[in-house]
Amino acid sequence: MLITRRLEFDAGHRIPNHASQCKHLHGHRYAIEITLSGDIITAEGQSEQGMVMDFSDVKRIAREQLVDAWDHAFLAYRGDKPVCDFLATLTDHKTIILELVPTVENLAHIAFDILDPAYRDTYGNQLRLKQVRIYETPNNWADCRQPE
Repeated sequence: MLITRRLEFDAGHRIPNHASQCKHLHGHRYAIEITLSGDIITAEGQSEQGMVMDFSDVKRIAREQLVDAWDHAFLAYRGDKPVCDFLATLTDHKTIILELVPTVENLAHIAFDILDPAYRDTYGNQLRLKQVRIYETPNNWADCRQPE
């Protein structure tokens, strides 16, 4: 069985070598969809009976592991020295330094790597992270999936 929870966050970034407007500092209202697979819990009387995972737990883990850190942050590529140096001058600025250029494809991959161990076997029902989808805009997104 598959379940999906969607959360949203705001963040800034830039794609330093991009040939168009994305090379400039800008932001997005991102959405992240977390898809989990697992067995439906059948234990009589358990709070999660009939579920793969309680959606509130899906949200809590996503927020603790990723969303709260990235929300209202600037997602900067370590190799983008001018931007990293500039952001370092801003007192108490929320900056996340990434090893990869913060394209939506790379953000989906990074998010998957962060979230995968956090969900694994949480309820003892073969729970696995199957996919992370990140929307950069309503019309543009990237999926990172668990290898089959």
